[in-house]
This record gives sequence, structure tokens and C-alpha cells, in this order.
Amino acid sequence: QVQLVDSGGELVQAGGSLRLSCAASGRAFSTYHMAWFRQAPGKEREFVAAISWNGINTYYADSVKGRFTISRDNAKNTVDLQMSNLKPEDTAVYYCAARAVRPYSGVRFFDYEYDYWGQGTQVTVSS
Repeated sequence: QVQLVDSGGELVQAGGSLRLSCAASGRAFSTYHMAWFRQAPGKEREFVAAISWNGINTYYADSVKGRFTISRDNAKNTVDLQMSNLKPEDTAVYYCAARAVRPYSGVRFFDYEYDYWGQGTQVTVSS
């Protein structure tokens, strides 16, 4: 299994930028697809971005496309989410998640399809 620790969340003004990081330990990091999800108060957890095990393929929710960038460093066992032009509606707890690579199955976009989760990091965007 893998353990995930999220960090980097804080209070930021609208239009600002923030970089979230997720550090993984345990089983080989490169055998996992990685993703970021978020959950705003009173709302369900939603997909934000995902990256394939080798970093070649990335995917984004429409609401963050062009503003957020997901990246990973398999040598350092980290996955980052660079967020720019932040909006108040981006306010949420952000979670990184890991999905073990499976035969004939790639990156997924629903939270129940992920195997391991970080503890979450709060991002608050003020208007």
C-alpha cells in the first residue's frame, strides 16, 4: 500500500496562485495513477485533475482547465497541483488520491475508483 500526505493549502486572494503537494511513501509510487479531488462545504467530493503513472497523460475538470496543472516526480514520490487565477469557488478541502495500475484500466475520474487518500489540505480563496 501507499501512504499519502497532502500539504500546501492556505488562504489566498482571488486571482492568486497556490501549489499543493502530495508526498507518497510505501509501495512503488510509479505503479499508481494519481489524482486530486476536492470537497467544498455541503457538496460532494469532485474530481479536479489526474495524471497517469508515467506522467505522460493528464486530465482536468472543465472548471479548472487552463488554470490548474498537475505534475509528478516519480524519483521524489511526489505529485503537485499548481493552481493559478484562483476563484472563490475553488475553496475546498483538496485531497490527493492514488489508484493502483491495473491491466486494461487507466486513469479514472470518480473517487470510489481510487485506493488510497491523503488527509486533505484546506484551500480558501477570498474575494
